Amino acid sequence: QVHLMESGGGSVQAGGSLRLSCTVSGLLFEYYDMTWFRQVPGKAREGVSCFTHSGTIYYAESVEGRFTISRDNAKHTLELQMTNLKPEDTAIYYCAAANKVYETSGSWSSLPKYHYWGQGTQVTVSS
Repeated sequence: QVHLMESGGGSVQAGGSLRLSCTVSGLLFEYYDMTWFRQVPGKAREGVSCFTHSGTIYYAESVEGRFTISRDNAKHTLELQMTNLKPEDTAIYYCAAANKVYETSGSWSSLPKYHYWGQGTQVTVSS
């Protein structure tokens, strides 16, 4: 059974930092592209950052230079270091896994590629 579990969310003031973690079990982690998404109620889920199985990293323009993604294939973990947080970063953050066979099936943030999702963790940034 595949299981993705996020942790590390919370409430911070603008300019602060948080570190999100995602622990994965039940799949061959090194064969998967791992991505952080976020969603605000009433809006579409959007890609934040992706660390592919082959080592390529992508960031949404809105977080470039502020967020850093990392993964540990030995520990089956994905992390997102978020700095200089802004109120517009407030959202539920999800980690998701896409099998490498879908690598060429659309962009890194294409939702249909991701068959496995965590339950999400809330990040709230106050001004």
